Amino acid sequence: MFNEILGKDVNVPEKPQRIVSLSPAITETLFMLGVGERVVGVSAFCARPPEARKKRKFGSYSTVNTKLLHTVKADLIFAITGYQRKLAIDLSKSFTVYPLELPVSVAGIVELATKVGLVTGELIRARALSASLIESLSEIRRPARSPRVYVEIDLGGPVSFGAYSYITDALNLLGAHGIFEEKRTEWINVDLNVIPKENPDVFIYEAKMYSHFDNSKLESMIEKRGWNSLDFIKRKNYFLTPGPLDFLAHHGPSFITEMLPWLSRNLRESNY
Repeated sequence: MFNEILGKDVNVPEKPQRIVSLSPAITETLFMLGVGERVVGVSAFCARPPEARKKRKFGSYSTVNTKLLHTVKADLIFAITGYQRKLAIDLSKSFTVYPLELPVSVAGIVELATKVGLVTGELIRARALSASLIESLSEIRRPARSPRVYVEIDLGGPVSFGAYSYITDALNLLGAHGIFEEKRTEWINVDLNVIPKENPDVFIYEAKMYSHFDNSKLESMIEKRGWNSLDFIKRKNYFLTPGPLDFLAHHGPSFITEMLPWLSRNLRESNY
């Protein structure tokens, strides 16, 4: 199969039986396609579904234990572009690696599911999964107005998102506008002094994965930043994403089936 990222053909078995996935989104997709039993290894951040956490860990986002990879004799390794691009290219020199493109839109998340099915020889299941995701999208409701939204994720510091992000695209799909949506980049290291000037209608915050962060800590953080006079505080339009796992920062199928309904509900119930 030709791979656009590597720029060459990759000799992929017709139905790979020993798969390593270094992408949480691809791992979730593999399980949703019903081939979880063929997954022999994952990254430390592959936490969806819960069964994936029981799989052997081979690395993180940008590192991998190549000695373990040799011992497990994987016939296919999945990776994603963006932060993993260099890792995927380096691994492809010694292993059968098929990197897929990091989605820049919600439609790209649907396409990712189809591509995983193509590579693993599960096209019929992949088409069915993609169709169900499209059906879920058709049921999403928009708010009556178009709020301006500031999304922040703790990725070792405050990070937000520009035009080349599926998160920004999701906001637009729901009729909202990210405050950085016109910046031609994927992610942005945020200058927090800019936020009061932007004065967004809604603030959505995602804490670091696996951290113990609750609403009281969110409110304390907002107070320390001196944001109590901003409109989203006065109107109580600030939301902490649920659970200890990546939620907005996850681009597997559950972004569509779980995150978008949550985001739609909160945007519709906000006061602005």
